[in-house]
Amino acid sequence: MNKLICFVSLVIAVSAQAAPNVVMLLSDDLGWKDIGSYGGPVKTPALDELAQKGIRFTDFYAGSAVCSPSRATLMTGRHHIRTGVYSWIFDPEQRSHLLEREITLAEVLKQAGYDTAHFGKWHLGLPYGKHKKPTPDVHGFDSWFATENNALPTHHNPTNFYRNGEPVGPLEGYSCQLVVDEAIDWLDTHREINTPFFLNVWFHEPHQKIAAPDEISQEYGDPKSQPAIYSGTIDNTDRAIARLLAKLKKIGIEDDTLIIYASDNGSYRADRVGNLRGRKGSNWQGGIRVPGIFYWPGKIPAGQVASAPAGLVDVLPTICGLLGIDPPKGVHLDGSDISPLLTVNPQNFERHQPLFWHLQKSRPVVAIRDGDYSLVAEPDYPLSTDNMFDEAWISAIKTGSYKNYQLHNLKDDPSQENDLATAQPEVLERMKKQLLAINRSIMADGARWDLRTDQPQ
Repeated sequence: MNKLICFVSLVIAVSAQAAPNVVMLLSDDLGWKDIGSYGGPVKTPALDELAQKGIRFTDFYAGSAVCSPSRATLMTGRHHIRTGVYSWIFDPEQRSHLLEREITLAEVLKQAGYDTAHFGKWHLGLPYGKHKKPTPDVHGFDSWFATENNALPTHHNPTNFYRNGEPVGPLEGYSCQLVVDEAIDWLDTHREINTPFFLNVWFHEPHQKIAAPDEISQEYGDPKSQPAIYSGTIDNTDRAIARLLAKLKKIGIEDDTLIIYASDNGSYRADRVGNLRGRKGSNWQGGIRVPGIFYWPGKIPAGQVASAPAGLVDVLPTICGLLGIDPPKGVHLDGSDISPLLTVNPQNFERHQPLFWHLQKSRPVVAIRDGDYSLVAEPDYPLSTDNMFDEAWISAIKTGSYKNYQLHNLKDDPSQENDLATAQPEVLERMKKQLLAINRSIMADGARWDLRTDQPQ
């Protein structure tokens, strides 16, 4: 369905004057146990203050265990396979990208009268390889400052940013600070004063190849060691976030701004996922469970800690719920509106389907969470677990089945060490039916890049 037709039914229930600003902060490869408010070793006072004055989710989930699909899920409220993104995107060779027909959060807010801008990593496809791909402006952003994937050659002095389609060239400084510099400049020189805005701020840190100032890294050990630099990148990002928050306060709009913070997937460092099993690239908890913080003074009560499962897939419907905007019509949203959880009305919340993950390179390849229980399974088809996704695999993925199901109670067993599949067959069968039903729906929508087209229908 044409996305413009979908917008016909979009009803705006808030005026531009009353609408809050929205800021989405996303780290890259940051683990569940990295930042201070989650018991991590890195000093993150800015993020900790957001958690203290808002709500912190203990069981918050990425959209995927790797970058591109998680970001596609965040932008659409839909499972990433529906949106055309099966795994992380390699623009020089792959056709994959976030499909133009998808209705993004930026488009929803733009239709509601918002100015929209993206700053930082994109990784949803850019047209700088072999294939024609949409740029962020096609997906609803008035302005954008982005890289295809990582900051190159490292976070320090990156050379690969584009601003509204034009290469920027070599820059001096660290990626997180440069991204916030750009956001602050946009606030100073580009925003309409009486118009609400949506800032999508996606940091590169702590994705490899890492870099941070020695004076920060040395607070965590040898400033040349990878563990210390890794922590230094997170600390440096928190300092950048602090500058952005100070800017919002200075121009008098902090209390009129909804801020959300999360990571796109778990850490690649096994020592930064706590007691969780697995890490980045895995559908075990360590690969998909991440920090999740929501902050909106006067609207979201301060000092909350929520244990209900939630995730990036819920962001679009939740923002619609908080702002009184109808979500896109004519498309299936896999995420739910969790605004009752944010406003201390949990009795009014009911998730319409379990959280679901699928990633070809992961073993287990598929996972769902329903309440306290998770169910994972292996693929019943022989495909490689290579890091680079091959679009020729799509046909097998769409028609494949699963085996070796494992059931875990995450409340009692967060490390997923005790398989309950034999002990609780009724729960196993119930969740297996749920998993297969969601899988069928998602695979029916999955784009066919294997048919060698740049815009599959």
